[in-house]
Amino acid sequence: MIYTIIDVETTGQSNRMTEISIFKFNGDTVIDEFTSLINPETYIPQHITALTGIDDHMVADAPRFAEVAEDILNITEGAIFVAHNVNFDYKVISGEFSRIGLEFNRKKLCTVRLSRRLLPGHRSYSLGKLCSALEINLIGRHRARGDAEATTILFELLLQQPEASDVFKEFLNKNSKEATLPPNLPKETFEALPDTAGIYYFKDKKGVVIYVGKAINIKKRVLSHFYSKTKKAQDMVRETRDIDFESSGSELIALLMEDAAIKHHFPMYNKVAKRTIQTVAIFSYEDRSGILHLASNKGRLTPNPIITFFNVRDVRSYMEKICAKHNLCPKYCHLQEAVAECSHYSIKNCKGVCRNEESVEAYNNRVLEAIHDMSNQKEDFILREKGRNPNEEAFVMIKDGDYLGYGFVDKDSQINHMDDLNAFLIPQKNSVDIQKILRPYILNI
Repeated sequence: MIYTIIDVETTGQSNRMTEISIFKFNGDTVIDEFTSLINPETYIPQHITALTGIDDHMVADAPRFAEVAEDILNITEGAIFVAHNVNFDYKVISGEFSRIGLEFNRKKLCTVRLSRRLLPGHRSYSLGKLCSALEINLIGRHRARGDAEATTILFELLLQQPEASDVFKEFLNKNSKEATLPPNLPKETFEALPDTAGIYYFKDKKGVVIYVGKAINIKKRVLSHFYSKTKKAQDMVRETRDIDFESSGSELIALLMEDAAIKHHFPMYNKVAKRTIQTVAIFSYEDRSGILHLASNKGRLTPNPIITFFNVRDVRSYMEKICAKHNLCPKYCHLQEAVAECSHYSIKNCKGVCRNEESVEAYNNRVLEAIHDMSNQKEDFILREKGRNPNEEAFVMIKDGDYLGYGFVDKDSQINHMDDLNAFLIPQKNSVDIQKILRPYILNI
């Protein structure tokens, strides 16, 4: 079996390659080598130069990736792609090939994950600390050739371990997730994740939560992070040492749990909204003919809103329901603009105020009834959701229009009144974010 042990240096955030080194290894001997600086065709940040020693001047006359692409394809053809934290190097190289319109597909092995399995017990599996612990001479740290050469020596050591043959077969199995998982995440941790709805926590080496997400299928959603090519996702999975989860039973409960968890942990990789949430409000006004209109506008421009939403689509959907329920005119509900009389595609029950077939007074009375309905949304009710198992139900409790929290209750529990659920309630804080989550469910939009 032939292996190519590879290391690349990059510009950092833009992930453009600045150097590559490839050692072709047959299991006993290095049989070929390719090492080259690469002109990234972009600026190299100062902090990257401080780390690698590679600056703009050094790469000014170096070949562009397109000029060495054929050499890389030739030396890696038919070989297994090996690297320390293989997903990083592989994504950099495949990204460079993608930019020039070529595909790059190779089987992968990660020396971090192999080392964790075959050389257990080390405090750190970073290349520098592992080489130090194993007395591997690493010359030229953070340069492609130095790191690739040290990784080759480490890889040879891994091949010599008693269980190497079985472990290598397992890692190369096409159904194995070993080449996909973050280098520092145990496979058992990933396999323990459920394929049900809930939230999940990415944790770093100190156990600090660095990301919270929600999913209808936790395992599938977590795996998608490992395939992501964004810089943020790559940085996050490299730092991930553990993944925890909480089942929710339904997407709604997962959304509520996620919001609470983010506000509690403030994970570094979650974007906590600092901007003011934009709202859209329904309001009423009387025109020169004395007809009451229902219309919508941005919340901050509406002094006396009847009811508030968080996007235009929900406002329109709700307005259509109110219009149909109270036999209002689509024209005067501003569902149709610049028309002499209404001709809405689905609302056909206007009584003719727009055609002078109904009195303004009679029409306005129905508008006032609609306003009363909209203004009295604050009530006590329970949203019922699917539980975490077949014998359970979930619920969301709202009193006087305010969210109090969620809970889980066995189906055989005797619940005769809303107050009976208090014993099962997991209290939560209400917020504008929560209102945004709940509004479509409350109004059944």
